[in-house]
Amino acid sequence: MINWEERYQQNNTGWDIGYPSTPLKEYFDQIKNKDLKILIPGAGNAHEAEYLHQQGFTNVFILDIAPSPLIAFAKRNPSFPKSHLIEGDFFSHEGAYDLIVEQTFFCAISLELRAAYAKKVYQLLKPNGKLMGLFWSIELNTDQPPFGGCKTEYREYFDEYFDYVHFDQAYNSIKPRKDTELFLLAKKK
Repeated sequence: MINWEERYQQNNTGWDIGYPSTPLKEYFDQIKNKDLKILIPGAGNAHEAEYLHQQGFTNVFILDIAPSPLIAFAKRNPSFPKSHLIEGDFFSHEGAYDLIVEQTFFCAISLELRAAYAKKVYQLLKPNGKLMGLFWSIELNTDQPPFGGCKTEYREYFDEYFDYVHFDQAYNSIKPRKDTELFLLAKKK
């Protein structure tokens, strides 16, 4: 099992680009309702949450199993509500959200948890809630994250719970991730 806290302590965070990914940022920029209740699970350094907070979103929650990134986030963002920083396990988390944001969490969990992830997202979303985010479109790796996959495999997990608004290759990925990311926007059935 991966010790995520240790990885943050050792700054072993190669997945962290240091800012919100372009496809996510552009999606956020078109949201008019700044009161949406948003969850970012496995948020890590939570650059997406930082951006949302700076844009006036008032109901953003970040969840991570490791305390270090949450502590660092709180130091960088002293005006962010401390009660919206949640240290815990996504699979035991309770709540009701309008939007759940996926950014490098799904690819970090064990492959056998993927179906449980889809079900848990469904359970955490309010009626008409949405899952939005990026999923790797790379060869499936089974020994360490990022665990890749493909659209066909991902649909096996999500088809039961979601109607797709958009699920295709991201056209605006950052250069190092060009042609390796799928952008998903799906509405709870």
